[in-house]
Amino acid sequence: MNKQIALENVVDQLCDGMTIGIGGWGPRRKPMALIREILKSDLKDLTIVAYGGADVGMLCAAGKVKKVIFAFVSLDFIPLEPYFRQARQNGEVEVMEIDEGMMLLGLRAAAWGSPYIPTKIGLGTDVVKLNPELKVIDSPYDDKEWVAMPALKLDAALIHVDRADQRGVCQIKGPDIYMDDWMARAADLSIVSCDELVDTEYFAQGDEARYVFWERTMTGKVVHVPGGAHPTSCNPLYGFDVPHFQEYNASAKEGGFDSYYSKYIQGRSEAEYQSEVGGLDAIRALPLPQY
Repeated sequence: MNKQIALENVVDQLCDGMTIGIGGWGPRRKPMALIREILKSDLKDLTIVAYGGADVGMLCAAGKVKKVIFAFVSLDFIPLEPYFRQARQNGEVEVMEIDEGMMLLGLRAAAWGSPYIPTKIGLGTDVVKLNPELKVIDSPYDDKEWVAMPALKLDAALIHVDRADQRGVCQIKGPDIYMDDWMARAADLSIVSCDELVDTEYFAQGDEARYVFWERTMTGKVVHVPGGAHPTSCNPLYGFDVPHFQEYNASAKEGGFDSYYSKYIQGRSEAEYQSEVGGLDAIRALPLPQY
């Protein structure tokens, strides 16, 4: 079974009004090549579920987003993502701000086909007060109350991985897979971009299969995009591009998103974008962050 599609055909798999989960974490292993395709498209009214970074900020700045369901939106070393901050302060998007653990439970509930998962997370906090869609329920077994974290069912998930084969077997060798496995399982369609496209036999070598974290049946489409996480990292292949993020952050006050978009994305193929940032060799040479 060959699930590979061209990057240019990704948007054909999506439609207006979808709920889309975006894998990765802040400035780490985001499917940015897929995001750039959406930015160049006519897609709109999206609900985005993410541990967000520039993916969320760019989509908000481009007017693609109706609602964001998030635990944070940050560039990490730049604490506040500038364009998401502007969109939220201006009331341009609806928001559902929840705890990181609550988001995990919401994705698990969707993956398991359950309408909700009960949790203590959020009890006694403003998370419940500020999110009317969150309900507090009584336990049928004792006199305790629980937050019923609703399933975060995704129409589509966008994920970037280190390697994949044409059948949809995906490998992540970084120190953290974040919630990407649950994103894949919670979605009707998972579109996975990969830095390296390998033969299936690759996963039979040594302990390579140990770094496969979800079933290939959960992968709907595979897109081969070397360097496709830039400017975010794809550990251990490359780190995030600090100077590029600094330029992106500064653009919020110096020209706005249109200036960044016109310089790097508008009318450009992915190859042309990568050439503008120094090429694939420069991306692969970006140092890994040290914590």
